Amino acid sequence: MRTLTSFVRAVTRQWQDASFRAIVGLAVGLLLTGTVFYIIVEEWSPLDALYFCVVTLATVGFGDLTPRTDLGKAFTIVFILVGVGIIVAFASRVVNAMVTDRAEWLQSSQRRTRERRRRRLHRSVTVPHDHGSPHAAAPDGDAEDPSGLRDSGSAADPDRPGPAR
Repeated sequence: MRTLTSFVRAVTRQWQDASFRAIVGLAVGLLLTGTVFYIIVEEWSPLDALYFCVVTLATVGFGDLTPRTDLGKAFTIVFILVGVGIIVAFASRVVNAMVTDRAEWLQSSQRRTRERRRRRLHRSVTVPHDHGSPHAAAPDGDAEDPSGLRDSGSAADPDRPGPAR
């Protein structure tokens, strides 16, 4: 399902480009021309004619249907030479758009992962993990110093005892 969604998104994205729309128009026109030709010349049903066109342009060639007339064989040669190029151009544009979308998604995903890791690391460095520890930060932001060596006085609070000045 993800591939189908990616395909639809790529075609929608490419549709904004006039050259892509021209390629799609050529492909549809080629399929219609081939279908009508095989209906008239080879006397195939519309479904058989369209089926043959798609199978031929996809270079699958099951061999279950083949032109019987010389005109049908000559037309098929030209149909293949022209059509395969058009189909390759269409497929190239769609696959390129799909790969670009996937690469952009991966970059975005990696960026989000790095940002989550950075935030998690920042929280682990700035927020004490053990609130019950005697060394944990006190509500006023000061941590107890078990060694008693820390300067508890400050210039901002002259009433607190500190080292001799």
